[in-house]
Amino acid sequence: MFITDDIRYVGVNDHNIDLFEGQYVVENGMAYNSYVIMDEQIAVMDTVDGNFTDEWLKNISDVIGDRKPSYLIVQHMEPDHSANVANFLDLYKDAKVVATAKAFVMMKQFFGTDYPERQIVVKEGDTLSLGTHTLTFVLAPMVHWPEVMVTYDSKDKVLFSADAFGKFGALDVEEDWACEARRYYFGIVGKYGVQAQALLKKAAGLDIQTICALHGPILKENLGYYLDLYNTWSSYGVESEGVVIAYTSVYGNTKKAVELLADKLTALGCPKVTVTDLARDDMAEAVEDAFRYGKLVLATTTYNGDIFPFMKTFIEHLTERGYRNRTIGLIENGSWAPTAAKTMLKMFEGSKNLTFTDTTVTIKSAVNTENEAQIAALAEELCK
Repeated sequence: MFITDDIRYVGVNDHNIDLFEGQYVVENGMAYNSYVIMDEQIAVMDTVDGNFTDEWLKNISDVIGDRKPSYLIVQHMEPDHSANVANFLDLYKDAKVVATAKAFVMMKQFFGTDYPERQIVVKEGDTLSLGTHTLTFVLAPMVHWPEVMVTYDSKDKVLFSADAFGKFGALDVEEDWACEARRYYFGIVGKYGVQAQALLKKAAGLDIQTICALHGPILKENLGYYLDLYNTWSSYGVESEGVVIAYTSVYGNTKKAVELLADKLTALGCPKVTVTDLARDDMAEAVEDAFRYGKLVLATTTYNGDIFPFMKTFIEHLTERGYRNRTIGLIENGSWAPTAAKTMLKMFEGSKNLTFTDTTVTIKSAVNTENEAQIAALAEELCK
């Protein structure tokens, strides 16, 4: 695949994977992206997952022919991108490896050596000339590992963005970018919004015409759309107006309250109402929606003096990712000592800029007329 006249794609598609990073469902597989810059000297940008060594090396060979690469540039040491560093350097004995100091520390951990005689350690703003192409290295620590850097090619105005702007899904499957990029961002990068914002500020000073991430498609058109979404996500802004109702229900009574609330919100003209059963639906999708929309309702039972496990896990996913700038409503159920709302509130104690509704719905076993009035009041609050 040609990206520009001099930059070629040599990555691979993975349709054998079921869970990315051991937890994210990827029905359409994953892409592990790698690129070759053809110039007086050849640079290879990152490697791929260890299950695709032969395919990746063949892709490189098909592009460069009898020529030999001068550099392997390692932007990120996560194994889905770095697993073949040793294989590449064993094959291309004269190639140098370019990375940050922290990346070389990890390299030694993974491979038993940091290639002291072949390493080029780069820091913020360092450059590397390949001939007509000059690469500038921009540090991006904790987006989303500490050793990460991105690389800017000033000739073709390409940003090799490491895991930033990545998404789930193989490249031979067509699907909407935003949905899987959003789920990827909030699942994997979301905790590091401050660091992602810092990278965006650095990127704003570059003339970027193409973004080449380590996962997902090459982005060339309407870059403002992708940059704006990334800015919203990483600043914890509200992307879309709507209400997400996330619930757990043991015998169906809490679910009945949720369905009643959803109906009332829809009747009041709420622009979007999304209902998620945390025990059955994809947790990563639920996290994505909670960050996408501006309002969230949590509905769960009191369980062993705590809250139902799936709800507890969901809230932990939100708080560890810095959930903020949202309105939250609470529905609790308990047959003899309902304390779920109090427990949920306590879990958000360290969170910033959250507004809780005045109305909290407390159900004792089953929804009654008093609860119906509370649910109607909660709907009115959320639709203001």
